[in-house]
Amino acid sequence: MSQVNSQSRPRYRGVFPVVPTTFAEDGTLDLASQKRCVDFMIDAGSTGLCILANFSEQFLLADDEREILTQTILEHVAGRVPVIVTTTHFGTSVCAARSRRAQDMGASMVMVMPPYHGATIRVSEPLIYEFFASLSDAISIPIMIQDAPVAGTPLSTAFLARMAMEIENVAYFKIETQGAASKLRELIALGGEAIEGPWDGEEAITLLADLDAGATGAMTGGAYPDGIRTIVDAYLDGRREDAVAAYAKWLPLINYENRQGGILTAKALMKAGGIIASDAPRHPFAPMHPAVRAGLLDAARRLDPLVLRWAK
Repeated sequence: MSQVNSQSRPRYRGVFPVVPTTFAEDGTLDLASQKRCVDFMIDAGSTGLCILANFSEQFLLADDEREILTQTILEHVAGRVPVIVTTTHFGTSVCAARSRRAQDMGASMVMVMPPYHGATIRVSEPLIYEFFASLSDAISIPIMIQDAPVAGTPLSTAFLARMAMEIENVAYFKIETQGAASKLRELIALGGEAIEGPWDGEEAITLLADLDAGATGAMTGGAYPDGIRTIVDAYLDGRREDAVAAYAKWLPLINYENRQGGILTAKALMKAGGIIASDAPRHPFAPMHPAVRAGLLDAARRLDPLVLRWAK
C-alpha cells in the first residue's frame, strides 16, 4: 500500500521546467551549452528541473547519450535544485533499470508515461498497473505519471487515483489531456492525500484553470521560468488576483510556445539570448521556420524575459 503523503505538504511543488537538449549544428551533443542552459534556468527561478522529456527531444537520443546527459546535468546541478528524470520506456524492466540508474545518479523523481509504441500498440489497464507497481518496487523516489495525449493511452481518474493509493511511490501526476483542470479536480477528489503532486503541463497554456483546480506544480517549457514563477508563486501564496494579472501578461508568449514554436521554443529564445550556441534540432526533426522565430522573438521582447538578458 502507498505511504500517504499529505497534499498540503508535498515534497515538491512550484515550477519545474523541461530542460531542452542542446545540439551542435552537426547534431552532436553540445555539453558546454547544456551546462549554460541549466545555469540560466536555475538563475531564472526554476524550483526544479525536468530532463529527457519530450520537450527535451528525448525521442532523438541514443541510450548512451541519455546516460551522458543525465550524469552531466545532475553533476552540474550539484543539488542546487531537485531534478526529475524522464525514464519512459515500453519495457517494464528497461524502465525500471533506467529509473534505478537515475536514482543512483541523484534524481529526485522519475517521470514516466504508460507503456505505448507507435500509434496503435497499447497494453491493458491491469498490465499498466503491474508496470508501475514493478517500477515502484525498483526505486525509492517518487514516480510522476505523465498523462499525455502522445501516449494515446486513456488513463481514467479512478485508475490514476487507485494507483496513487495502492502503489508505494506513485504520488505525482502531470495532466496534459483535454480538460486538464476537470481531470485534476476529480483526481484530487478521488485520491485525496495520496495525490501528493497534481501538476499542470502543456507549457502552462491551461495553468490558471489548473491552479484553480488544485494543481501545486507546473512543468512548462524552459525559456522563461521567471515569468511562470510570477503566476505560480502568487497563486500558491493566496494572491489569486495577482496570479490572474501575471497570467494575462505572459499568456501571449505561453500561447506562442504552445501553438506555434513548440518543442524548439526554449532553444530559439536561449540562442537569441546568447545562452546556447545553436538552437538546431536533430534530423529529421524540422528546424523552426524563420517567420515563426520572428513572431516568437517579438512576443518575448515585449516581456523582457531574463532569457534575452542573462548572458549579456
